[in-house]
Amino acid sequence: MVREAVINDCPMILELIKELAVYEKEPDAVRNTVKDLEEHLFGPNPQAFAHVAQDDQGSVVGIAIWYLTYSTWEGRHGIHLEDLYVRSSQRGLGTGTALLRQLAEICVQRGYKRLEWDVLDWNEPAIKFYDSIGAGSQNGWTTRRLDGAALEELGSQGA
Repeated sequence: MVREAVINDCPMILELIKELAVYEKEPDAVRNTVKDLEEHLFGPNPQAFAHVAQDDQGSVVGIAIWYLTYSTWEGRHGIHLEDLYVRSSQRGLGTGTALLRQLAEICVQRGYKRLEWDVLDWNEPAIKFYDSIGAGSQNGWTTRRLDGAALEELGSQGA
């Protein structure tokens, strides 16, 4: 079952984020806290959103964390999926598909024009899964990131 996350899910969401970081070979990269999640997902002006998947016993076994984007060409919002993670014991059972289906339904119901995300180029199981549901890659596009010292330097130069 997939549902919108509630504030009490934050400890489990963080646990799954940490599992994802291990899977993505970045076990020490997570700085997020339960308090951060509570504030950013459930505070007075949330800018990110989460859905969780539960197994038959009600345990959270998967997460989809996302935020809104805006297409200047389409003149419509879209969803950027920041994290999709399903515990290894639940993979291949439709859990990831159910999470993505929920986000696709939100897009359709709200008139959003895209659901997009990034995938590591070495993550062949994920790439095969995304191909199987019709999610194409953006040929000619690469993701760029400004963070750390480079972000500080550019952001400190003034306008």
